[in-house]
Amino acid sequence: MRVVKRIALFLFLFLIVLVLAIVGYAFYTKPKYDGELALKNIEKTTTVYFDDFGVPHIYANSQKDAMVALGYVHAQDRLWQMELMRRIAPGRLSEIFGSVALKNDMFFAGLGIEEASEIAIAKLDKNGKDYQLAMAYLDGINQYLEEGKTPIEFHLVGVKKEKFTLKDVYNIFGYMSFSFAMAQKTDPLLTDIRDQLGPEYLKDFGLDGSLGTTRIKNSKEKIKKYSAIAKSVTALLDQSPIPPFIGSNSWVIAPPKTENGKVIFANDPHIGFSQPATWYEAHIVTPDFELYGYYLAGTPYPLLGHNRKYAYGLTMFENDDLDLYKEENKADDANSYLSPKGYVNYQIRNKTIQVKDSSAVNLKVKISRHGPIVNDLIKGLNAKQPIALSWIYTQQPIQILDAVYRLSHAQNITDFQKGVALIAAPGLNVMYGDAKGNVAWWATGKLYKHQPGVNPNFILNGASGKEDIAEYLDFSKNPSAVNPTWNYVYSANNQPEAVEGFLYPGYYLPEDRAKRITTLLDAKQKWNKQAVSEMIVDNTSSTVTETLKVMLASITIESLSENQKQAFAILKDWKGDSNLNQVAPTIYNKWLYLYLKNTFEDELGKDKFEQFLGTHIGKQVATKLIANPNSIWWDDSTTKGTKETQAFILQKSYKEAVVALEKQLGNTVASWTWNKVHTVEHQHPLGKVSALKPIFNVGPFEIAGTNEVINNLMFGLNASGNYKVTAGPSTRRIIDFSDVENSWSIIPTGQSGNPMSAHYADQTQLYNEGKFRKMKMNKAEIVTTSTKLIFNPIKK
Repeated sequence: MRVVKRIALFLFLFLIVLVLAIVGYAFYTKPKYDGELALKNIEKTTTVYFDDFGVPHIYANSQKDAMVALGYVHAQDRLWQMELMRRIAPGRLSEIFGSVALKNDMFFAGLGIEEASEIAIAKLDKNGKDYQLAMAYLDGINQYLEEGKTPIEFHLVGVKKEKFTLKDVYNIFGYMSFSFAMAQKTDPLLTDIRDQLGPEYLKDFGLDGSLGTTRIKNSKEKIKKYSAIAKSVTALLDQSPIPPFIGSNSWVIAPPKTENGKVIFANDPHIGFSQPATWYEAHIVTPDFELYGYYLAGTPYPLLGHNRKYAYGLTMFENDDLDLYKEENKADDANSYLSPKGYVNYQIRNKTIQVKDSSAVNLKVKISRHGPIVNDLIKGLNAKQPIALSWIYTQQPIQILDAVYRLSHAQNITDFQKGVALIAAPGLNVMYGDAKGNVAWWATGKLYKHQPGVNPNFILNGASGKEDIAEYLDFSKNPSAVNPTWNYVYSANNQPEAVEGFLYPGYYLPEDRAKRITTLLDAKQKWNKQAVSEMIVDNTSSTVTETLKVMLASITIESLSENQKQAFAILKDWKGDSNLNQVAPTIYNKWLYLYLKNTFEDELGKDKFEQFLGTHIGKQVATKLIANPNSIWWDDSTTKGTKETQAFILQKSYKEAVVALEKQLGNTVASWTWNKVHTVEHQHPLGKVSALKPIFNVGPFEIAGTNEVINNLMFGLNASGNYKVTAGPSTRRIIDFSDVENSWSIIPTGQSGNPMSAHYADQTQLYNEGKFRKMKMNKAEIVTTSTKLIFNPIKK
C-alpha cells in the first residue's frame, strides 16, 4: 500500500513539475512588445507601437517594409496558429498529432486544394505588387521562425520548423473556402430522406426557397447510405483545430439615415470559437497607404478592414457551389467510368500522408470529370456507386491573392468592385461603405445553373451529363445592391431576392436575424454609433413570440402540474430575449428540442436526426413547421393504428420538457435561469489535455445571446439541456465615418496566441458583456498609449 502511495505521490509531483516547466517556458517565449530588433530586407527603420490591447500599429517608409514587419509581429503572436492553418488543406496534421488526425488529412488531401494552389501560383505575375508584398510578409514570418522564440506548442507536439511559402497562403484560403461550403452537410441527408421516405416528406423543407420570406433586396441600375457523407464531413470540420466559418451579420447605413450624415458600417462574422481567436488586428501606415485590418493567420491581406476612405467586411452568402455526383463504373474495370462520350479512365492522384509514430499512408485518389471520388476518404460511406465531389473553388481560376489585395488597396468603389468580381469561391456577401456616402453589397462567387428540373439539393447523376452544370453566370448577374433608395444594405446569411427571375439555390439560414435587422433599421432614421453598438449585441428573436403563440395554444392548461403552469405563464409573457437572468429561454429551448425529437426522430433515427438538427434545413424547419398542422411529420410512425397530431406532439413535448428541467435544475422554476445552461469556453487544441486546460483554454463563462438572434451565440440543441456555445461573432466592428479615428471593435479573447502574453484573453470580459474597445488611428494617441518596438535594417 505504501508503494502505491509513493508512486501516486511521485506521479503527482512529476505532473506539478511538468506543468510548472511548461508555464516557465511559455513565460520565456512571451512576445516582444518593446525594445529594438534587427530585420533583414527592410530599407529604413520601421516602428511598431503595440497599443493597450496588443494591436500593432506599424509605421514604415514603404509598404514592403511594413509587410516584413507585419509578418514578424504576426508570427510572434500567432505562429502556432499559422502552423495549424497551413497544414489542414494539404493533409499534414497527422505529422504532428498522429493517427487521430488521419481521417481529416485523408479527406482534405483528397480534395485537391494543394494541387489547385500550385496551378494558381504558377500563373501569378511575379512583378505584381500583390505578389511582392505577399512575399515580404512571408519573409517577416520566416525571419521570426529562424530567430524568434519557439512557441511552447511546437515542443509539446514535436513540430519541425519549416519556412512558410506562398503555397501555404493559398492552402489557408482554400481551407477557409471549403469551410464555407454547406452542400456536403445537407445534400446526402436530403437524398436519403427522399429515397427512403419519399418526396412527400420533403415538402416542409422549403427546397424551393419558400421558407426564406425575408430576402436581401437587390438593387441594380441595369437517409439510407449517403448521410454518412454529411455526418463525416461535419465531424471533420467541427473537430478541426481551426474552426469553420458559419454565418454572420452586417449592415451599412447610408448618410440619410445617420445622425451625423456619414456612413456607419457594422459587421460581425460568425466563426467557430477557438483559442487563439480567428482574427489578428494590425494597423499599417506608410506615406502612400493606411489600413486597419483583420488577418487570418498566415495571410498577407485582411478579409476585413477600413481606413479613412472606406470600410469593408463580409458574411457568408450560403450559395450552392458544391455538388455531389454518382458516377457509374465500367462493369469489368473499376478504373473507368461512364461519361456522355462513353467510358473514360479516372485520373489518379497519389499522395503520401506522414503519420507521427506510425507508418506513412499512401493515398490513391480517383478523379472523375466532376472531381475527386470521396468514397475512400469518408468514413462510413458504403455506397456501391462512386461519389464525386464537384467544387467551384478547385475548378475555376483561383485569383484570391489578387482579389484580397484589391479589396485592401482600392481607390474608390468601382476599383473595390473589381476585386470582388475576382472571387470564384467562397460565396460571400462583401459589404462596403465609404466616406463619400456610398453603401453597397455584392455576392461573390462564380454562380451557375443546371438544366431546368435538376435539383442540386440531392446527389446528382454523373453518367448522362444531363445533370451537369449547364451555364456559368457573369458576375453582373450576382445579387447586389449599390446605394439603394431605402438607404442601407445588410446581409444575415438569408436568401437574396431573385435576379432576372432566378432565385439562386443555396443553404440559407432562417430569416430571424434578417427580419430583426430590417425591422430595427426601418423603424429608426437617425442612427449613431452608440445605437448601432446596442443593436449588434441585441438578444431578441424576431420570430419566437409568434411561434410560441401556436405552441402555447396546443396546451391544455387543466392537465398541467403546478410547475408546468408556472413555466407556461413565463413563456406567455416572454418577449423573445435571451439575457442571463431569464428563465423563458431555458424552457423554450428544451421544449423546442423535444418537439423536434418527437416529430422527426421516429422517421430519421437517432443519428440522422442529430445530423438534421445541424443543417440549415433543420434550423429553418424548427419554427416554420409550427405553421403547418397538417404536416406528414407530426404522425409518430412507430405507433400503429394511431395518427398523432401537432397538438398532441407539442403538448407531450412540453410536459417532457418541464419534467426534464426539474431533474436538471431542481423544482424551483424561477431558478432555471439562462446563465446556468448557456456557457462558452474558448478551447486551444492542447486544452483537450486536462492538465493543460487551465493554461491554454479561456473560460468557461456564462454568456447571454442564443441561436439566430443578432448576438448569435450558437449551440446545438441536445438532450442534456446544457448549451455550450461553439460559435459566434468572431469580431464586432463599428466604423463611423463621422469619427473614424474612434471606431469600435472587440474580439472574443485577445490578440496573442501565447498564454503568457498580457493580450491572450484581455478582451474576453468586454466581449462577454457586449462592450467595445477603440480601433486607434490617431498617431498622437497611439504613441502615448503604447509600447514601442523598433525594427532596424541590417546593414549590408
